[in-house]
Amino acid sequence: MMVNSSQHYGGQRAQLLLLPLSENDTHCIQFSYFLYSRDGHSPGDLQVYVRVNSGPKGSAVWNISGSQGRQWHQVELAVSTFWPSEYQVIFEATVSEERQGYIALDDIVLLNYPCYKVAHFSRLGDVEVNAGQNASFQCVATGKVSEAEPFLLERRNGVLLDTSMLTRLSHKRLMATFQVEAQRGEQDLYRCITLSPRGAAVSNFGELIVRVPPTPIAPPQLLRAGPTYLIIQLNTNSIVGDGPVIRREIQYRASQSTWTETHGVGSLTYKVWHLEPDTEYHISVLLTRPGEGGTGAPGPPLISRTKCAEPMRALRGLTATEIQPRQLTLQWEPLGYNLTRCHTYTLSLCYRYSMPTGGSGGNNATVRECLSVDRNTSHFTLRDLPPFRAVHVRLALANPEGKKESREVTFQTEEDIPGGIAPESLTFTPLDDMIFLKWEEPIEPNGLITQYEISYQSIESSDPGINVPGPRRTVSKLRNETYHMFSGLHPGTTYLVSVRARTAKGFGQTALTEITTNISAPVFDYEDIPSPLSESESTITVLLRPALGRGAPVSAYQVVVVEEDGSRHVKRRELGTVDCFPTPNSHNEAQAKGAPHYYTAELAPSSLPEATPFTVGDNHTYNGYWNSPLDPTKNYLIYFQATSNFRGETRINCIRIARKAACKDSKRALEVSQHAEDMGLILGACAGGLVVLILLLGAIVIIVKKGRKKVAINKAAMSYRQEKSRKLSSLDCSMTEQSTLQQDERMAHSFMDAHSCNARNEQRSSVNESSSLLGGSPQRHCRRKSSPYHTGQLHPAVRVADLLQHINQMKTAEGYGFKQEYESFFDGWDVTKKKDKTKGRHDSLLSHDRHRVKLHSLLADPSSDYVNANYIDIRINREGYQRSNHFIATQGPKQEMIYDFWRMVWQENCFSIVMITKLVEVGRMKCCKYWPDDTELYGDIKITLLKTETLAEYTVRTFAMERRGYPAKHEVCQFHFTSWPEHGVPYHATGLLAFLRRVKASTPPDAGPVVVHCSMGAGRTGCYIVLDVMLDMAECEGVVDIYNCVKTLCSRRINMIQTEEQYVFIHDAILEACLCGETAIPVTEFALTYKEMLKVDSQSNSSQLKEEFQTLNSVTPHLDVEECSISLMPRNREKNRSMDVLPPDRSLAFLVTTEGESSNYINAALADSFLRPAAFVVTPHPLPGTTTDFWRLVYDYGCTSVVMLNQLNQSNSAWPCLQYWPEPGLQQFGPMTVELLSRTADDDVIIRLFRVQNITRLQEGQLVVRHFQFLRWSPYRDVPDSKKAFLSLLAQVHNWQRECGEGRTIVHCLNGGGRSGTFCACTMILEMIRHHSIVDVFFAAKTLRNSKPNMVETMEQYRFCYDLAQEYLDCLEVR
Repeated sequence: MMVNSSQHYGGQRAQLLLLPLSENDTHCIQFSYFLYSRDGHSPGDLQVYVRVNSGPKGSAVWNISGSQGRQWHQVELAVSTFWPSEYQVIFEATVSEERQGYIALDDIVLLNYPCYKVAHFSRLGDVEVNAGQNASFQCVATGKVSEAEPFLLERRNGVLLDTSMLTRLSHKRLMATFQVEAQRGEQDLYRCITLSPRGAAVSNFGELIVRVPPTPIAPPQLLRAGPTYLIIQLNTNSIVGDGPVIRREIQYRASQSTWTETHGVGSLTYKVWHLEPDTEYHISVLLTRPGEGGTGAPGPPLISRTKCAEPMRALRGLTATEIQPRQLTLQWEPLGYNLTRCHTYTLSLCYRYSMPTGGSGGNNATVRECLSVDRNTSHFTLRDLPPFRAVHVRLALANPEGKKESREVTFQTEEDIPGGIAPESLTFTPLDDMIFLKWEEPIEPNGLITQYEISYQSIESSDPGINVPGPRRTVSKLRNETYHMFSGLHPGTTYLVSVRARTAKGFGQTALTEITTNISAPVFDYEDIPSPLSESESTITVLLRPALGRGAPVSAYQVVVVEEDGSRHVKRRELGTVDCFPTPNSHNEAQAKGAPHYYTAELAPSSLPEATPFTVGDNHTYNGYWNSPLDPTKNYLIYFQATSNFRGETRINCIRIARKAACKDSKRALEVSQHAEDMGLILGACAGGLVVLILLLGAIVIIVKKGRKKVAINKAAMSYRQEKSRKLSSLDCSMTEQSTLQQDERMAHSFMDAHSCNARNEQRSSVNESSSLLGGSPQRHCRRKSSPYHTGQLHPAVRVADLLQHINQMKTAEGYGFKQEYESFFDGWDVTKKKDKTKGRHDSLLSHDRHRVKLHSLLADPSSDYVNANYIDIRINREGYQRSNHFIATQGPKQEMIYDFWRMVWQENCFSIVMITKLVEVGRMKCCKYWPDDTELYGDIKITLLKTETLAEYTVRTFAMERRGYPAKHEVCQFHFTSWPEHGVPYHATGLLAFLRRVKASTPPDAGPVVVHCSMGAGRTGCYIVLDVMLDMAECEGVVDIYNCVKTLCSRRINMIQTEEQYVFIHDAILEACLCGETAIPVTEFALTYKEMLKVDSQSNSSQLKEEFQTLNSVTPHLDVEECSISLMPRNREKNRSMDVLPPDRSLAFLVTTEGESSNYINAALADSFLRPAAFVVTPHPLPGTTTDFWRLVYDYGCTSVVMLNQLNQSNSAWPCLQYWPEPGLQQFGPMTVELLSRTADDDVIIRLFRVQNITRLQEGQLVVRHFQFLRWSPYRDVPDSKKAFLSLLAQVHNWQRECGEGRTIVHCLNGGGRSGTFCACTMILEMIRHHSIVDVFFAAKTLRNSKPNMVETMEQYRFCYDLAQEYLDCLEVR
């Protein structure tokens, strides 16, 4: 073939095709080519193709281009092919764009021997791989071959792969290896090519075969499931992919886990072991074919769940976190899957206790109950339990496979007030002046009965001479005395008797019964047998005196005549004997019956209004009885008989009033009668003179006594005023006329309106503004338009200056004291109740309706104007205090009342809400939580909590109040007093007075009424209102009228003062407020005020500071022996460093951790700080025998700081102050281990860090305690050596406590008094400065002394508190 390029266009091709060749070996084709252009340009290209089996020609296996010189060149082509394949060689010439020169091909020879110039390929075999793997083609060239020559792998479609790895097998053999990635479903042919200038070599096509790994079509089948296994069948008969299957495996995982596990399987069924119970698993089958990557994808999964297993064990750790009389709060170990072994389980709490059946046999019935408990909790509260009962509790954990029950744990509920005594158990035997009463112990004693209280009061009498209702009297009986004999009662009188039992928790419900005494026989007013007035042969005139009915009026009088002769001996009858004459015989009947007596007259009581002469034998008839003439020959006894009848009961009394002798004695009888008349006249004259003399002497004695008493009172008052001249000698205005209110309703309503006063013209020394009773208000001059007080009334107002003397007299009075005054509030109530039982309310409630708060009715409910609340009128003529309804007294809201409560606050524009109860007291709900923790909607009113301020004795919450449809937003403050005890009244009024001052200072003058509530809106509510009103009156008028204030409050709302104890507490609180005054000083005025307090008055040689300390001493409670009874017990005496300084029982910190036979007593008292209740534990330095108790105290009360204010070996007693801590290392004190962790020291303080643990309660963890040993307080000095060092100590303790959170601080010195009290007082003062910007040293010391009277003992320590406050404020100014 020859091509002249100049005669063709560029790109034109010429081909030379050889005939198809077939050979089962390598062919060598030899040919020559000529490629030349005269001017050196390329005539074109010459290419050689090898087509196999009529397929595509593919890529050129050899090519040449460019001018190769004017000569022929010989080339060899080694083609390896194998039967049955055939191939065809194609030569192709392509003209270049230069179109010059020649392309020629000649001498094409098919040799029958291998090529010499080029190598030839060995047979290229087929390659089979699994999808996703690399196929490896190995091209082996034999002959003349070099690594420099390129080796190519050509795909059938002509794509070339030139990346290979060459390996020299021998000097004539070279192997090129190509890696081809096999894709799923791919099938293709590949061949090897090598090029060189000498020619080319082409191999046969090798096939690439790609196999797909097998995958099962169906999931495995579940044969059986157990708690820890699943048995499955593989289901591998149908697969997707290529076989053969050479291995089977199962792959499984938990549904909620990503971790899988694979097991080889040798059979078509398999048991998957070691699974978790009640867990869902995904199980798939894996199949594997030969070759790398032959494992297919997992087949579709079997999703199955194992069965539950029986719970691992019973629950442990069942303990009580809170024990109350009627409920137990229990907790136990948290539940986990490793314990339940099942996600579907139930937790039951089963309990039992015994209850009396109420029968006479004393048998008990067992109450059993099982309650389902929320599975996500580890605590539960058992409610409605009987008090003081052993409750046996166990926990049952159950799932579908089994149940585990814990061992039974026994808890004892606390005592509660007892149940009521069954009314049917009250049995009584009434007499005329006595009642014998018996009762049985309450069916529900709810504890150990300590006593019974019996009260009784006369409420009705058939005797008009008896005043009813009478005073209520109370008797106490021992626990084993279930009977009482009432004596000194009135006959024919109905008594309301109440019996109630008491436990340590208080009195229970009252059992009431009405008992009427029997009527008694009438009583005659005869001192001796009277003498007849006159006598004749057939008559005798006697003086009949009216008898006094006892229990019932006299219904009839009889004059009885008894014959006295020798044949019938008649006994002499005296007054009061029962041997009278009940049989009404007339004269004729007596003669017919032969009876010794007959009624000669029957008289009506109206005919005998006074002593009247009566003639026996006057031959007249009296009420059907003939008064026959007497037989002159017989002796007669004349009797006077009185009869009382009441409700079918008859009582008779008779007296012999005369003796009529026969005629022979008639003259003597007349003489006796006349002599008696003469003697009567003489005796009457003597008696009259004697009465006059006695009256004169009595008047003289009374005048003398009054003069002495007045002098004594004036002396006492003068001494008292001199002592308190700056505080109580006089106020801005006072009242010299003392008054009371009339008892009728009209005067009761005018009480508050009438309290206005005017200042006297005379100049008086007055209390300065900083010492006002209420604080924060300037002095006011009051004008009194008209005073309602009048001297000489029963309950006059009391001047402030005489209040102490008045209270002492009322407490010590025998005839009339607080008890009688309190009981007088309720005179007549019981009778009214008795008359109006059908209404379920008594008439006094009707008067309260006009004072009740009426809400604006809701549209949908016309009756929605009701809320249980009353206005309390206060009208004292003073600035900002002239509102007619200054208070609203209401009950603590119940759940269904919350909306009404907030409606009332909104409607009345109230700013202040005073709450004087806890939500729960003595295990009972007293008031529901009517405020939110964040934001809550009550009806159409939205309440949002803005801030909360918590102090030791009260909490202040500020709310924002919005109402739908109103644009305005109101701010409301709730003042929540939290220190009122669950029983009785506060021991002292210090905290309540501070609380009251805070409320008054915070309430804006234009705000609506102050809402005051406790639980029922009575009792505590009344105490607060009376205190507020009376302190205003004391400040304005100089007097207090507590009795009439309480009387008026009771007319506004019933039971405003519920107990005598509350009534006495009001007096004591007002006295404390008057004695102490307002002692808080704002920090901005402290420097000037303190400077004035230090000035010494030239006349009294005293300062205000000294007088304030003397006042503190006068109001500090002095402990009686009974108040320190626990400290004085014989077993506890050795635990006291000094018997002179003992903590009162009410403040004791009892130990919780037990140690052998040791008691729970330690000489330690709990004391409040300004912000937290019981923040301090004050104790003396531990004795050698109480060191263990000291560390028990630290652990039991969670004390994170110990402040030591004395030096080691310092002592004023037989016991030195020894080291009570380990240094270094660890030491055990009884059940407590104490380990020293670190120690740092400077000139002022040594700080140690301890780890304290209770080895008997390891589960409660360990306590880290920091011990501060203050070094700058020298022995026998009252105050520290350095104020700055003491301030530094306070700061370090404060910072550590703030870091620890809720821990308490133990403070001790030698005796747990002066130094410890000074530290606590200074801490409180710094809290006041930080939080309220005030300084009140008096309040701090008074609060501490309420817990322990020896706190801040000396004047020097009291002044040091002031100095330290000044030092601290100076440091703040420098900063």
